[in-house]
Amino acid sequence: MRITKLLLPSFATLLVVLMGSCQKNLDSSSSSAKPTSLPLALQSDAVLQFQPIVNLGVAGNFVILSKSGITDVYKSVITGDVGTSPITGAAIGVRCTEVIGAIYSVNAAGPLPCRITNASRLTTAVSNMQTAYTDAAGRSHPNYFNLGAGNIGGRTLKSGLYKWTGSVNIPTNITLSGTSTDVWIFQIAGTLTMSSAVRITLSGGAKARNIFWQTAGAVTLGTTSHFEGIILSQTAINLRTGATINGRLLAQTAVTLQKNTVTRSL
Repeated sequence: MRITKLLLPSFATLLVVLMGSCQKNLDSSSSSAKPTSLPLALQSDAVLQFQPIVNLGVAGNFVILSKSGITDVYKSVITGDVGTSPITGAAIGVRCTEVIGAIYSVNAAGPLPCRITNASRLTTAVSNMQTAYTDAAGRSHPNYFNLGAGNIGGRTLKSGLYKWTGSVNIPTNITLSGTSTDVWIFQIAGTLTMSSAVRITLSGGAKARNIFWQTAGAVTLGTTSHFEGIILSQTAINLRTGATINGRLLAQTAVTLQKNTVTRSL
């Protein structure tokens, strides 16, 4: 009896130790069985890497494509093909001396001698432009939502899907940083406005051909500003005096130029 009383405390202590050890092993096993999750920033980077481009189709062959006309204050310098449809070639306000490329028209009207009449090509291009707009606007699960409440001045933007439920302003210089295969898609429910003398700079090998600005509202690029990327606008695209762009102007209404340099990105 005396021996039993002496052994009980030791047995109890041993039992507690053994139970604690088993619990640790269970916790460890349970922890290792759980799927590991990357930090949010790394998850975002993984998504950004695989954002597919927006297919422009035949619209990608144009540097300026408009449904309701192009106005121009001479002299602009335009590198790439220009076209309007369904409005007639009479609504094309640029001259052949401003265009390094061809000017496509749906009819015999339009600038000579560089005008090419090809209504079917233009119909396809406009249809592809609208499909590209719908594609860009329909991308889901944005990596960035309402960044800066619409003011993105002074920022360096990594590749990915950006979404704003209102307008976007670029009051100061911004940089788009990424590789030559990275893709940027900017979904803008309102207008896009870039202030005068502001620049977009590409770094790390980023290409303007992989940057898509989808805007439901009008786009305005301020005096002597410089823009990078493909603009897919449901309404007008307006370039103020001396503004330049490396990309494309694809508008479902009008394009307005004032002594601008517009270069199709390759």
